[in-house]
Amino acid sequence: MHTPDTGSGDKGTTAVPLPAVAGGIPDPGSLQESDELLPLVDAGVLGDLEEELNGSELALRFARDYAAMWDQRYSRLALAVENQDRAAALDAIISLRITSAMVGGLRLARLAEVLESVIRQGDFGQGQALMESVAENGDQTVSELQANYILKNG
Repeated sequence: MHTPDTGSGDKGTTAVPLPAVAGGIPDPGSLQESDELLPLVDAGVLGDLEEELNGSELALRFARDYAAMWDQRYSRLALAVENQDRAAALDAIISLRITSAMVGGLRLARLAEVLESVIRQGDFGQGQALMESVAENGDQTVSELQANYILKNG
């Protein structure tokens, strides 16, 4: 099981710019280094979600649904990237980016943003190279969300 990131819950976390390479797309290797500076799950974002939804029950349900749907979301995205289906890949990655940001999954949301840019540029080779990082970060995000939010509040 994943050991929670000690930086989780820092409400003052700021986005870390990713290193640029030719074409404005970060190198997958340097992307991983930058991503590690962002928390897997920012508890402050979850707190804001609770406020927006007028209570923790709806936020908790959203977090549970997010965690339960991770494998399905990832599979849908991986298949679209593998098949070089631009429309399906964009649909899947935008959904992943938005929902990850809503549950405070900052690393995964940032990675999804980069993958979206890669797909929009039609670089499915680089998109496939990023999928391993998406899988790892997604699994870690779900583990952290379950351990530090869902189980504690459920």
